Amino acid sequence: MQTSDHAAKLDRVRQALAQKPDGILEQVAAEHGVPLQAVIERVPGDGTSQIDGAHFVDVLTDIASWGDITFICHSKDAVVEFSGPVPNGKIGHGMYNLHGAGGGLSGHLRHENCKAIFFVRRPFMGVDTLSVQFFNAEGEAIFKIYVGRDAQRQLKAEQVERFARLERRFPASAKGL
Repeated sequence: MQTSDHAAKLDRVRQALAQKPDGILEQVAAEHGVPLQAVIERVPGDGTSQIDGAHFVDVLTDIASWGDITFICHSKDAVVEFSGPVPNGKIGHGMYNLHGAGGGLSGHLRHENCKAIFFVRRPFMGVDTLSVQFFNAEGEAIFKIYVGRDAQRQLKAEQVERFARLERRFPASAKGL
């Protein structure tokens, strides 16, 4: 059950998103004292859909075939971006291990900590974006993957199709209240 203070915070989040739909969502979360997932759940209209985090490996395996994307880790102290392909990975030693070659993306991800995955469609700084965002049990982002752009800075058409197909592949969870 939500307290009236928490409900009031969430109402202010909705108002902030209505006033500035292309703002920085992490900033909205910090300003209102809520986890980023609470903000994502309140993106207006059909801007988001949620699936269970148990699909983590299947989602990343699919994205590994998309080509160049933008991979972002955003904390209160840094925004780290990588542009290039997501490498294939496999589970080992309790982690999902990305096997990037030649200086590409690599790392070790605690896949079992992923509790929710969101497909997000929203404007950001005046341009449309599509992203797949992974969240832990605390509602904080693990990382985000954005559909790539072509030489004219347009979303890559093939990736837009792949994004939509991947989103349809899994049953949606209930959207936050």
